[in-house]
Amino acid sequence: MDVSMAESSRSAVELEAEMVRIQRLREVLVRRESELRFMMDDIHLCKDIMKLKQELREIVAVPDAEKSKKHHHREEKLIQEIHQLVQRRDFLVDDAEVERLREQEEDKEMAEFLRQKLSVTQRDLKPRRTEPPANKPSISSSSAALVKDCCGATQCLIM
Repeated sequence: MDVSMAESSRSAVELEAEMVRIQRLREVLVRRESELRFMMDDIHLCKDIMKLKQELREIVAVPDAEKSKKHHHREEKLIQEIHQLVQRRDFLVDDAEVERLREQEEDKEMAEFLRQKLSVTQRDLKPRRTEPPANKPSISSSSAALVKDCCGATQCLIM
């Protein structure tokens, strides 16, 4: 559905608010994609670790007297591979934690930005004691109530 700006009856404030909501949604989706990638990598690493552990159990179950050099070599190689995979998984988990903390910081910054923007908007929208000129619309109390609800449980169009 193509929408022409010339055909739109939305105000600049409404368009800006919609743009902010779209950008926020995009950020949320990018974060979710990142989380899912971490989860998929973690699942693959865990599967690989479990498969190698199972093979190691089978080799360990063979009595030492019956083990060949090939068995001993494979046992050592499996232990090294498991160790490497565990290290990769630890790095992945640490990386995910760093990413989570970075996102929390971004969320705090965004909340502060929105709080400041909202307070500026509310300050600008406060009724003045003088009457507005006849050709300019005044802000009703219901408009001010909308601003107060901004970013709350109800979605608003003013930021």
